[in-house]
Amino acid sequence: MHPITIIGTGLAGYAVARELRKIDKDSPLKLITNDDGNFYSKPMLSNAFAKNKTAEALITTPVAKMAEQLNAEILTHTEVTDIKSLNYSKLVLALGAKPISLSDKILSVNDLTDYANFRNVLKDAKTVAIIGAGLIGCEFANDLQQYGNFQVSLIDPISHPLGTLVPPEVGQSLKAALENIGVKFYLEKAIKHIDSGYKLTLTDNTVLEADVVLSAIGLRPRIDLAADLAVKQGIIVDKYLKTSADNIYALGDCAEVEGIFLPYVMPLMNSARALAKTLAGQTTAVNYPAMPVVVKTPAYPIVVSPPAAGIKGKWKIEADKENIRALFYTEQQQLSGFVLTGTKVAEKASLTKQLPSIL
Repeated sequence: MHPITIIGTGLAGYAVARELRKIDKDSPLKLITNDDGNFYSKPMLSNAFAKNKTAEALITTPVAKMAEQLNAEILTHTEVTDIKSLNYSKLVLALGAKPISLSDKILSVNDLTDYANFRNVLKDAKTVAIIGAGLIGCEFANDLQQYGNFQVSLIDPISHPLGTLVPPEVGQSLKAALENIGVKFYLEKAIKHIDSGYKLTLTDNTVLEADVVLSAIGLRPRIDLAADLAVKQGIIVDKYLKTSADNIYALGDCAEVEGIFLPYVMPLMNSARALAKTLAGQTTAVNYPAMPVVVKTPAYPIVVSPPAAGIKGKWKIEADKENIRALFYTEQQQLSGFVLTGTKVAEKASLTKQLPSIL
């Protein structure tokens, strides 16, 4: 009997395996990964200095223990180059995403190995330049400046931090809070040139020098193994997380579910629970309720539930100094998203109940 096979042992791969074992204890199960297979929480990478965690300390369950808990065969340091070569009853692609690369000179942190390398490089560093003032860039900036005692610069062509997630008023308040702890911003500017030794020339000819440069400009879904499958931004799957091929499924950062791409933890966990039931013979569609994202910037707490892409509407903003409630209403005056900051984050639960489901 061929096993249910999962490629990838990140949060998505292990979440599916764990959920499957809750309802099916005995079906043959195999996981394949090109890394060491140790389990850790990837969201911890961007605030590990605040927790004073080394790469090793972030590992919560070693791979041998995972294999035992899951009653599964786990193949580590194994590269799959063609899924046609695999024997499986059902195949799950939990491939994740890879950082968008700007240069070999620039670091990115997307897994535990990256983070270990990053911490090692930082041992002799005092200044860090971060390219990208989105969610991950701001989290790293807060973490490194406030808890790592580095001088951090944030560079981005956008006009305010979290530009694609929040209205300008919130972005400017976040910028002020991060500046208050020492972060320096270079917004509406991009990198024009990087000399050896990390001398950065920006598009307005500003010159910065940094000991370390970190890219946080985003991720691209890993779709290399999906050569014979339908792909767009990610691997295209339906509401049952099925790809264009029979018995092949995908979830997490590599998947585009019914045209929706949400590279966050809660959509991943919802997908894992639904897919586990489907793998066990109980065909189940994934459901995406509103799922707010907590931004890990202790200098300025933020919770955001962005409106769905393409929805037309306007933000209604109420501010009490740095405490902001921003509500996004559609043209039909339906609440479709929100951003809460400071003390207003306490309203997360009540507002989430008022939002429509995403899927």
